[in-house]
Formats: sequence, structure tokens, C-alpha cells
Amino acid sequence: MALRAWVQALTPLALRRKPAYPWAMADPLSPADALALLEWQIELGADEAIGDAPVNRYEDPAAPPENLPEPAPVAEPPPAPHVMRAPDGDVAVAEARRLAAGAPDLATLRQAMEAYPHCELRHAARNFVFSDGRPGARVMILGEAPGRDEDLQGKPFVGRAGQLLDKMFAAIGMGRAQDGDNALYIANILPWRPPQNRDPTPAEMAMMLPFVKRHVELAAPEVLVPMGNISCQGILGRRGITRLRGQWTEALGKPVLPMFHPAYLLRNPIMKREAWGDLQELRTRLRDG
Repeated sequence: MALRAWVQALTPLALRRKPAYPWAMADPLSPADALALLEWQIELGADEAIGDAPVNRYEDPAAPPENLPEPAPVAEPPPAPHVMRAPDGDVAVAEARRLAAGAPDLATLRQAMEAYPHCELRHAARNFVFSDGRPGARVMILGEAPGRDEDLQGKPFVGRAGQLLDKMFAAIGMGRAQDGDNALYIANILPWRPPQNRDPTPAEMAMMLPFVKRHVELAAPEVLVPMGNISCQGILGRRGITRLRGQWTEALGKPVLPMFHPAYLLRNPIMKREAWGDLQELRTRLRDG
């Protein structure tokens, strides 16, 4: 029943009592009056418009008529079109390994990753995000996955977290636009943004890790800096960045120094002191190495 018709049907009930509002006697009802009257009825407990007339729930249902004609046969629905199913995890990972191993350089690896069909994230993302900075830099930073700004621009670490990252490394004389020993190379574990910036699933991680490993081999940094839990899980197989950060370890044949993700530092600025200590540790290692 339309709102106006229902309110008008209830109006005689409202008139049996002293109107609670001056508009209760208005005729015809304006939209505002109708809405106010509806609110009054809701206060009384009439919160559903079920039907125009009451229903006797105790009345015996009428007997069904006899000698009804046979129902017409229902045509069989046409067969559903064949839909190609995504390969299982083992097949998808094996394909990623084959493509990654066959990439002789970073340009070919980028093309192979961008064309890789088995990761569903590619269908929701705006852009493929491969890397930024200087290939061959002594330090390679591994982030987690693109965020909103990265997805829009197609580059890693360009939002607020990326601006903080640039400031952090500029404090020790390094940057993505620098050359030589002061250069940085930046990539992510995932090249596509997960919806709503959620964590990647284990299946998505498994698909991308062969590409990440080949990426590290081709970029050939001296030191890897994974930032955040997802990056550490990807190359170290462990989470718990508050325990891992600042502690040298090894993965993919490289020295590894985990650090807080800049996004974490934006939410917890008190931890910037620890991040500064990690940067100094990295600078010492590069200077002495």
C-alpha cells in the first residue's frame, strides 16, 4: 500500500483521541503531515503496512477446486554455457614459476606479470604497479601492495605513506630519484590493489611470489628492506613486524632488514624513533659493506 493511502486509512483512528500534534486534523494531508502521522503511528506500534483489510488467521482455508486442468509441461531450460574455470592453486603457481623463470630482464618480467591471467585482483584494479626508482640500486624496498593512490598512478609508494618513505630515506641521503650508491629501487609483493586494501589471501601470495623472487634476482640489490607484515611473510615466511624490525636476517640470497611500513608509522608516530634507528643501521651496513 502506498504511504499516503496507508496514512489516510489510519487517520480515523488518530481522530478518536486528542490530536498529539496540531497537524493531526489537517485535510488533505501534506507530505510533511503524512510523514509526521506515520511517525506517530509507529510510536503506537503500527510499524508495518500489511494489507488493506484484516485477515482471520483462524478461518479454515477454502477447499481447493476439483477437476483442475493438468498444468502445462514446463520446457526444459537450455543448457548453461560452458564457463572456463580458473586453474587450481598448484596449476596457477606452476604457471607463475614458468613465466618468471623465462624472463631474462625486468622489462620481460613486467610484461609476463601484467599478462598473468590467474590472479583475480587484476580485474578489480585500475592499474598494474610494477616498480619505481633505479634498477640496480644497492637497496631494494619491498612493500605490501598498492593502495588507492598507487592504483591510480601506477607507481608504488606515492600516497601519504610514500611521501613519508621518501622523507625517511632522504634523511640518510637516499632516494628513488638518486643515482649510484644513494639510489633506491622500490617494488611490492602484489602488483595489483586488493579490494578495500584488504590483506592478500594465501593463494594470491603464492601466485605472486615466483615473480617477486625473479624480480629480486634481476634487480640484484645488495640489501632487501621488506616493509610491513605482508612483505615479511612473503620473503621470510614470518609475520610480527614489531619483533622482526631492525634485526638482520637473510632471504633470497640477500641480507634482509625488515622495517615498519610507513603507513604503520602514520598511525603510530611514537614508533618513528625505532624506524630512525633502523635507517641508521641500514646506513652503517651500506657504509661498511
